[in-house]
This record gives sequence, C-alpha cells and structure tokens, in this order.
Amino acid sequence: MDHPDYQHIAQAIRFLEDHVSEQPSLETVAAHIGFSPFHFQRLFKSWAGVSPKRFLQYLTVEHAKQMLRASESVLETAFEVGLSGPGRLHDLFVSVEAVTPGEYKSFGRDLQLFYGFHSTPFGDCLLAASTRGICALSFVEDGRRQAIEELRSEWRQSELAEDTERTGLLVDRIFATPDREQDEPLRLLLKGTNFQLKVWEALLKIPEGRVVTYGALAEAIGHPGAQRAVGTAVGHNPIACLIPCHRVLRTDGGIGGYRWGITRKRAILAREAANNLRIPD
Repeated sequence: MDHPDYQHIAQAIRFLEDHVSEQPSLETVAAHIGFSPFHFQRLFKSWAGVSPKRFLQYLTVEHAKQMLRASESVLETAFEVGLSGPGRLHDLFVSVEAVTPGEYKSFGRDLQLFYGFHSTPFGDCLLAASTRGICALSFVEDGRRQAIEELRSEWRQSELAEDTERTGLLVDRIFATPDREQDEPLRLLLKGTNFQLKVWEALLKIPEGRVVTYGALAEAIGHPGAQRAVGTAVGHNPIACLIPCHRVLRTDGGIGGYRWGITRKRAILAREAANNLRIPD
C-alpha cells in the first residue's frame, strides 16, 4: 500500500522507456539507480508484481496497440447499460453526483471539504472530499503548498480542513489490493461543465486492463470528431485513478498526455496490465 520507493521505480521506468529498444539487463537498470541487482529485483517485483523484464514488455508501443485492438468494443459494450450505470474498478463500485448549478457557479460555496496527503503506489497524493463524496485526488508534483493552492482555486468558496484520518480511510479503499471486497460504493462529487461530466462519466466505463483512443471516446459520448475537446476534458479530470483518464491513448498507440506526468501514466498502465495479464516470470 505504502510505496515510499516509488521515485526509484519511476527513475527505473524512465530509464527503461529511454532504452526500450536495447532491452537493458537487470544489472544495467539497477546500476543506473544505484541498487544492487538483487535489491532492485526485489523492490520492483514488490511494487509491480512482475519482474522488470516482464514489465518492460508493457511499456512498448506494440503492447499499447495490442491493448487498443483488444479494447475496440469496450465502450460500445459498456454503454449498453448506459452512463448512469455504476463504474467499476476491480470490485470497487463508484457512484457519481454532480454539484448543483448554483454550487458550480459559486465555486462550491458553503461546502465543507476535508483533505489529506498520503502515500500511494504511484507517489504522494492529495485527496479532498465532502460528506457527499470525493471531489479531488491528485498526485503531488510541485510540493504540498502548490497542491493546496490548486485545490483552493477549484473550490475557492468552500471551507477546507485537514483531516488525514478520514481521507486515509478513502485512500486505503482506492488503492486496496484487487481481491479485497468493498462493502459500498465510493462516492464522487464532480464539479464541471456538462460536456466534462459526460467525458468523465464515460471514462468510468473503461475497465482496468483496457484502453481507448480519444476518437473512440468522442464517438461514444455522441460527439464524433471532437477528439481535441475530449482531450481537454480528459486533461482536466480532477480525480486521478478513480476516473481513469490514464486509459486513453493516441490512435497510433502513443501514450498521449497526462496531468500528473507521462512516467506516472506509463507506470499506472503497465501495473494494471501486469495485474490483468500476469504470466509467471
């Protein structure tokens, strides 16, 4: 659950990305980050569930294209039950509520939000929620002060109070092991335009281990040709991981953008692929 070594993992992933065509050895990658091969292998497998060698295959464009082909009908199938159906992450159900038009215009006036910083498998995060649901989950890129300022800019009329005990319970549920049962849905409280809400709700329909293109997402919500607008809405997703904006790729299998860094997007996708396509090393 708590992975303080994520920065070492990210450093290794960046090295693997930069040298993917060379298929670097375990010893080479370990030396790059200053670890012994044994220590690095143990650390990496603890985090990813597979060896660095196996993980490397999940970083290739070829693998991304295979995932896209395998996921071609995923949105069509998901949308047969409608956008109002529950999103699903492992055995984790997600229910969605949007703020009222008045709350949207007033930037959340009279809403009381509690927040906290926590470690996750993908680095430190900031989670904020109200009694109605989680309204923000971001990875800390430029320090905690900057993260708080960004939260305040989105919810500038809301009352913020730190409560790591309450947010910790939510973080534990979000990043729980896949076989851990969840008793009730995780509630999300979203603040966005009607178009953004439609895109974010569509993202909830993409299962773990599947990916779609920006174009396919645009078609699925009834706006074919609006890839750029969809991309902008995806990039403004306020709730990382739970609303899986990391599962959208370019048509050519390219990674595309990610609000919290390309390396982190690759790490999340590859770890999900490892969870779903686990092959003994």
